[in-house]
Amino acid sequence: MTRKLVLLAALVVAVGAVSAGFAIAAGGDDDQPLTGSTLTKAKAAALEHTGGGTVVETEMGDDGAAYGVEVRLGDGSQVEVNLDENFNVIGSAADDDGQGDEDGADDDD
Repeated sequence: MTRKLVLLAALVVAVGAVSAGFAIAAGGDDDQPLTGSTLTKAKAAALEHTGGGTVVETEMGDDGAAYGVEVRLGDGSQVEVNLDENFNVIGSAADDDGQGDEDGADDDD
C-alpha cells in the first residue's frame, strides 16, 4: 500500500511539472507593444540613439528595461534599444531574433 502511495505521489508531481512546463512555453512571447504617448516617446528616443531607421517592434519591460524598441537600420541590420522609465537609453544590442517584417512595414503605427 505504501509503495502505491509513493508511486501515486511521484506521478502527481511529474504531471504537475509537465503542466508547468507547458504553461511556461505557451506564455513565452506575450510582449505587449507600446501605445499612445509612451510609443511616441520611446520611438523618438530609440531613433535618436540609432541615428535613424525604422521602428519594427516595441514592447514593455524587456531584458530589465522599462521599454524595448527594435529598429531596422538602413543596411538592413536590426538593433534593440533598451530604455528606462524616463525614456533614457540604458543599452542597445544587435538584434538577432530575426529580421522582423519582410515588407518593411512599421508595426507600431
